Amino acid sequence: MTTVLEQRYRTALRLLPSCYRAEREEEMVEAYLHGIDEQDRDEMRPAWGEVASIAALAVRTRMGAAGAPARYATLGAVVRLFALLSVLLQAASALTERAFSLTWFTGAPAPDRELFLGGFTGHGAAPGLYEATLWLLPLAWTVAYLALLRDRRRTAFVFAALAALPGLVSAMGHPGAGWGTVSLATAVFSWLTVLALCCGFHCDAPPARLPLASPGPALMGACVLMGASMVVVWPEVADTGGARGSAFIAAAAVWLVARWRSPKHVADPALPLALATLGLAVLVERTLTLAFVAQAHVPGSLIVASAVQAGLTALLTAALTATGTRSLTARFRTG
Repeated sequence: MTTVLEQRYRTALRLLPSCYRAEREEEMVEAYLHGIDEQDRDEMRPAWGEVASIAALAVRTRMGAAGAPARYATLGAVVRLFALLSVLLQAASALTERAFSLTWFTGAPAPDRELFLGGFTGHGAAPGLYEATLWLLPLAWTVAYLALLRDRRRTAFVFAALAALPGLVSAMGHPGAGWGTVSLATAVFSWLTVLALCCGFHCDAPPARLPLASPGPALMGACVLMGASMVVVWPEVADTGGARGSAFIAAAAVWLVARWRSPKHVADPALPLALATLGLAVLVERTLTLAFVAQAHVPGSLIVASAVQAGLTALLTAALTATGTRSLTARFRTG
C-alpha cells in the first residue's frame, strides 16, 4: 500500500528527467523511506534538504552529468559556453569602461574632475565608500573569468555574483520606463550569466575551455575592440552596451567565416547555439537602448549606429541559430 510520504517523495522526484527516474526512482524511494516506521509515513513530509538535493540533481542531470542522454549533454555544453562567453564579455566591458573613465578623468578640465569626484566624496565617508565600491565591483567579472578558466568554480560564482550587484542596484534606482528599462535589461543579462554559471558548472561538469582562442588574448582583444567601438561610434559617452554589441558581432562573424571555410572542424552545435543565446541577450539590451535614445536628444549618428548594430546582431543571431540547429539535427540523426 502506497503511503502519503511515498507519494510525496515520488512527486518530488518528478523534477528529475524521465530517463533518470526509470533507472533509479525505486531505489531512491526505498532509500528515503528506509528506517521510517510504516505508521508514521502518513504524517510526514520530505525534508527541505532532501527536496533541495533532488532539485540540484535535476539540474546536474539536465546539464550533462555523467551518463546523461545526448540532448542533455548538448544542453549542458551550450549553457557552459554561454556562461563562459558572457563572463568574458562582461569582464571586457567592465575593464574598458573604467579605463575610459580614468583616461577621461586625467585629461578633463578641473570643474569636470571635481564633478566626477563629487560622486564619491561629496556626501560623506560612508556614502562615498558605497559609491566607490559600486564603481569597482564590476571588475570582479575579470576575477570570475580567470577563476573559471582555472577551474575554481566556487570562486568564479562568488565573484560573478558580486560583479552583478551594481547592475541590480542601478535597476532598482531607476524604476519605470526609459533608462530604467535599459538598466533592468542589463541587470537581467548579468544575473542570467550568474545563473548559467551556477547551473552549468556543476560538480560533474568538465573544466571550462575557451574555444578558438587563448584566454588572455581573447580578453585583451575584446577590450581593444570595445575601446575602438566606443571611440568611433560616440566619443563623448562610453556606450558600453554598444561596445558589447560590437564584440558579439565580431565573434559571431569570425565563427561563421570559420564555419564556412572548414565546416567539418566546427560542426559542434554547442558553440553557435551559445553564441546565439548571447546574441539574443545583447539584442534585447540594444533594442531597449535604441528605443531610449530615439526619444532622447542625442546625435542622429548614434541612433543610426545603434539601429545598424541591432540589425546586424539580429541577422547574426538568426544565422547562428539556424546553423546550430542544423548541426544539432544532423548529430542526433547520425547518432
